[in-house]
Amino acid sequence: MDLQNAVALVTGGASGLGEATVRRLAKAEVKVVIVDRDEARGAALAGELAGAQPKRAVFVKADVTSDAEVQAAVDQALALGPLRVAVSCAGVGWAARTLNKEGAPHDLELFKTVLGINLVGTFNVLRLAASAMARGEPLTDGERGVIVNTASVAAFDGQIGQIAYAASKAGVVGMTLPAARDLSAVGIRVVTIAPGTFDTPMMGLLPEPARQSLAATIPFPRRLGRPDEYAALVEHIARNPYLNAETIRLDGALRMAPK
Repeated sequence: MDLQNAVALVTGGASGLGEATVRRLAKAEVKVVIVDRDEARGAALAGELAGAQPKRAVFVKADVTSDAEVQAAVDQALALGPLRVAVSCAGVGWAARTLNKEGAPHDLELFKTVLGINLVGTFNVLRLAASAMARGEPLTDGERGVIVNTASVAAFDGQIGQIAYAASKAGVVGMTLPAARDLSAVGIRVVTIAPGTFDTPMMGLLPEPARQSLAATIPFPRRLGRPDEYAALVEHIARNPYLNAETIRLDGALRMAPK
C-alpha cells in the first residue's frame, strides 16, 4: 500500500506503542488521527506533529468501548481523506489470580473491565474502521485498507496472575482469521501483532532491577523491545499487501515462564 497522504487512526496513540506508531506513520507522510483518553498528551503530540499543517495530525479524545466516541474518531479520519490504516494499541493490564491466597475469587467486574477495553474495544474499532474503509474507493490492486490489532505473548504464554489479560489478548488473536475472512470481500486485511516485553511507560513503573530481570529472560536481543520496533512492523504490514490473517509474535524469542 502506498501510504503517502493516506489516513491512519491509532488508538492508545498518546503514549507507548501507539505514540511510536503515530510518529512512524506521520514520518511516512500519513495523516494520523490520534485516539486516546489522555487529552493533554494527545493534543500535545498532535500539535507537535502537525506543525504548520493542522490536518497532518489531529487528536480525538475517545474511549474505545464507546460506539459514539469511536465513530466520531472515524468520522474525523474520513474528513482528512481515505481511511486506509487502523491500529488498536489501547489496552490495560491487571494482576490478579483466579483465587487469591485467601481463597477469594477473582473480581468479576475487574475481569469484565479488562476484556471490555482490550477485546471489546479492539472489536469496536475494527468494526467501525472496516465499515468506513469498505465505503472508500479501492486502490489499483483492490485493497481498501488494513487493520492492525495488538495482542500479546500472554495470549499464548499467560503467566500466573494474568488470567484476565491473557484471556482478552487471546480473544484478539482469535478474531484475526475470521475478521480477515469476513473483510476479504471488500479488500480489507487484518493482522495482529503479539508483542513481548516492551519498554513502554507501563514498564517504566517497575524498579530498574525488575526491568533488568525481565530483559535477561529474552533470548535475543537480550533487552526490552523498543516501541519503534513495534511501529516499524505496523508500517511494514501496511505496505506489504500479502500479509493477512496472521498473528505475528514480536518478542525476541521470548517464551514466558509460569511466573
